[in-house]
Amino acid sequence: MTKYIGQRLLAAIPTVLGVCLIVFLLMYFSPYDAAREMGRINHLNAEQIDNLRQEMGLNLPFGPRLANYFLGLLKGDLGKSFVQRMPVTQMIATRLWTTAELALSGMFLATVFGIGLGVLAAMKENSVGDTFSMVVALLGSAMPDFWLALIMIFIFSLTLRWLPTLGQGDLKHLIMPAFVVGLTEAGVIARTVRSSLVEIMHEDYIRTARAKGLKERLVIIRHGLRNALIPTVTIIGINMAAVLGGVVIVETVFSREGIGRLAVDSVTFFDMPVVQGTVLLAALVFIFINLAVDITYAFFDPRIRYDARR
Repeated sequence: MTKYIGQRLLAAIPTVLGVCLIVFLLMYFSPYDAAREMGRINHLNAEQIDNLRQEMGLNLPFGPRLANYFLGLLKGDLGKSFVQRMPVTQMIATRLWTTAELALSGMFLATVFGIGLGVLAAMKENSVGDTFSMVVALLGSAMPDFWLALIMIFIFSLTLRWLPTLGQGDLKHLIMPAFVVGLTEAGVIARTVRSSLVEIMHEDYIRTARAKGLKERLVIIRHGLRNALIPTVTIIGINMAAVLGGVVIVETVFSREGIGRLAVDSVTFFDMPVVQGTVLLAALVFIFINLAVDITYAFFDPRIRYDARR
């Protein structure tokens, strides 16, 4: 098991380095001149713009800039915001929990609803309940985030006045954004669980378990669902990474000060170090969550542990 985890960690290192390099190249070869734009906004003359460019390190050639970039990453330094003149690391750190809170709560709801709906559909295969469950799952995954968010605001904030409309703070501010994320992601999980469980329930060992007199509930949970969770874990991991990196719309609609809002504001004001930092963070989160999914396979499938020892 330890050897398997070590192999996966080593395999992730080149990917992480490649992502860091790609993010740097995208920013380096961008036609946008941050110093000139800042000079235009602040009405600076040509000499002041040149001084600003030198202060930002934009006048350095490719090699030194790349070296400074990777040395900064090793120190946890993502540079300084051109607009707010604050360290990018600090700006991301102050907003990271807001996004993580939304993503984790939303994916928790998606996992609970998705697995429950998928198991219900698989137990009633080809029945009215199966069809209804899959229609609900399809509608959930097909609804755009912004549309569902606006509908929930209209119903629960403006009409019923149960929940606050915008902002963040206590649990009431989290309920609607979490449900928007959860409901749109639950449909994919439900369809994955249903298809995997239906296939597994026709296997020989399931018929053997039933022949032994086990209750259907135990057969599904103990023998069927555990094996069906292997592809489901993949979907949950991919969706979790996508949610962490892509809650821009939900955070914007509900005015939550998270990483998504930070990325949007940075693009609006051409704050390239912050854009670079948020893009890099999203890519690294995706890599490490997929790494965690790979490691999780070893707990669900003993054959992976056996293969790692060979």
